[in-house]
Formats: sequence, C-alpha cells, structure tokens
Amino acid sequence: MKNIIKVDADLAALMPVYLRNRREELVRIQALLEAGDMGALQVIGHKMHGSGGGYGLDLLTDLGARMESSAQAGDKAALTAQAAEMKVFLDSVEIQFVP
Repeated sequence: MKNIIKVDADLAALMPVYLRNRREELVRIQALLEAGDMGALQVIGHKMHGSGGGYGLDLLTDLGARMESSAQAGDKAALTAQAAEMKVFLDSVEIQFVP
C-alpha cells in the first residue's frame, strides 16, 4: 500500500536526494544500533526531527523526535522499532508534487 504525500512542486528537484539520503541513513542507523552508539543515533534523530517537516514529511519529523528521545534514554528496543517504522515509510511513500 502506497503512502501518498502531496508536496509543494518547488521541492521536486530536492525530494529524491532527501529520500535517498534517508534510505542511506537507515543503513547507518542499523549499524549504529548494532554498535550501541546512542550518541550518533541521537544526532540522526535530532537532524531528522529538524528536516522532515521542511520537506512535507511530518512522519519523519515525528519519528526523528522519538528516535532522539529513545537514544537519550538508551532504549535500543524502541530505536529498533523506530528504524523498522522508518523503513516501512520509505518503502511505501509516494510523493505527488502540487503547484
């Protein structure tokens, strides 16, 4: 099932790069989880919290905030679940650009 999100057409050139970077980041998140690097995971969550809304991807903003909090708490189980949620979102998102 596709998760259709309507985004301002001004972001058409930037969106593919942003989404590709989040997919690459997901791979990094998995490695950081295995290494137990909560500091780096907190930084990733913080950055995603700050950037998602600017691209019309409010779920990533929310997810970033939750990841940041989970990393601060050292909650590896929550981070693992949030990484899985991020993967589902990235695999299902379909961007429709609107004027």
